[in-house]
Amino acid sequence: MSSTVAVPPAGATPAAAPLQPRDPEWRARVERSFGLQGAMRTIGARIVLLEPGLCELALPYAEAVAQQQGFFHGGIIGTLGDSAGGYAGYSMMSADSEVLTTEYKLNLLSPAVGQWLVARGEVVKPGRTLTVTRVDVFVAEAPQEAPRKLCATLLQTLIRVDKPAGM
Repeated sequence: MSSTVAVPPAGATPAAAPLQPRDPEWRARVERSFGLQGAMRTIGARIVLLEPGLCELALPYAEAVAQQQGFFHGGIIGTLGDSAGGYAGYSMMSADSEVLTTEYKLNLLSPAVGQWLVARGEVVKPGRTLTVTRVDVFVAEAPQEAPRKLCATLLQTLIRVDKPAGM
């Protein structure tokens, strides 16, 4: 008896089943939470794409989010990436949940020079307690247009916590 395993061609990834949120009101919950984020409001970030297990945030260039050479600051790149991954993960959590980041690893790949910073967070593995996300951060001339230049990538672990009473 022969055992044959089909191997996809190099560079191909298997098609994943679409993610199914645990909360039918996930979109309103994520948007409400984002609206309460003082950090995102302060830097001027906005949601530009929101799907189950996916969140894309965009931030226009401003001197206030730049470092001394005029690039988007690395701390801002991490902040936007953390929130994009966090909201991608939060979209998959139950209605009685809140989300916290337990860790992330950020690689800054090239200077972030552009008119917009765009962070695309995607759930790698949703879980009841821990969720892993991957975030790519790009610079672009417009938030939802190509071409985009990859400037950073982030791997993140989130933890689901119970929503505090009254929230």
